[in-house]
Amino acid sequence: MRLDFSDAFLLHPNPTMSYFDLQINGYAGTDFCSLDMTLEQMRHACDAIRMDGIDGILATIITDSVEALSAKLEKMVRFREEDAVIREMVKGFHVEGPFLSPEPGYIGAHPAKWVRPAGIDDAKRLLEAGNGLVRLMTLAPEFDEGAATTRYLVSQGVTVSAGHCNPDLETLERAVDAGLSMITHLGNGCPVTLPRHDNFIQRALSLSDRLWLCFIPDGAHVPFFALRNTLKMIGLERTIFTTDAIMAAGLGPGTYELSGEPVVIDAAGVARRPGSPNLAGSTIRGHQVVANLQTELGLSREEVQRVYGDNPRTALGLKN
Repeated sequence: MRLDFSDAFLLHPNPTMSYFDLQINGYAGTDFCSLDMTLEQMRHACDAIRMDGIDGILATIITDSVEALSAKLEKMVRFREEDAVIREMVKGFHVEGPFLSPEPGYIGAHPAKWVRPAGIDDAKRLLEAGNGLVRLMTLAPEFDEGAATTRYLVSQGVTVSAGHCNPDLETLERAVDAGLSMITHLGNGCPVTLPRHDNFIQRALSLSDRLWLCFIPDGAHVPFFALRNTLKMIGLERTIFTTDAIMAAGLGPGTYELSGEPVVIDAAGVARRPGSPNLAGSTIRGHQVVANLQTELGLSREEVQRVYGDNPRTALGLKN
């Protein structure tokens, strides 16, 4: 589907800023998680992302079999080599799964049948398929025995993030000691209802001086009042914002796909798997992130640049 993104620069508060999004699963009708994605579709998504004011991304794929994930990575590596715009926009890949928690709620929109404990051999296969471009991997620390896979990934220059998980504090601290340095979309990838105090969100916040904390600022994943409260607590120094966009970003209500399975978008633009209370990525666009950070959270242009440009690049070891 071809879309008119001509409104993007008109809505973008400052097109001269340099934004970077480390978690985009798809955009403007293209699903990066699809085995059937074509070069033309990926190029169309990159064009739309760039028009929305984002200068670089990590193309993100979610839980699938290791074989399928490898095939998806190999395809995107090839597309980068063949198309200059894709190469310019896609600075690397974010592999979110399959080393996640299969527990209801924590697994979110990921297909539980493909979840598996973290293992170095599987991790090596994914890194090889990504041809050195896997920059970020999300896993569940409680399913990484002895933090061995985390330690290996960090040794290979990959940023490791905890997400879709429920490690106790000791396990999370052990993972951080092994090199885990980020939390994927904090406040999400967990059940709608949690224990009041001893929960993963609070455990992650207790280590906020050692972790990059990522949030989705669409008002649905974390209500803006709660996000304002969190920012008062942790500050901006280690805060990162992302769209976590899926193929429905820029489209509208309807039924779309995420990694081959349906996602329903309601009238408010909120994405869910059919019949599930959990969210399934977002439909927010890049310029809407910028607008929300300014109008809903009261950030200045320089602060937006920090949390949606400089911080994600720094966390990944990329040049600002």
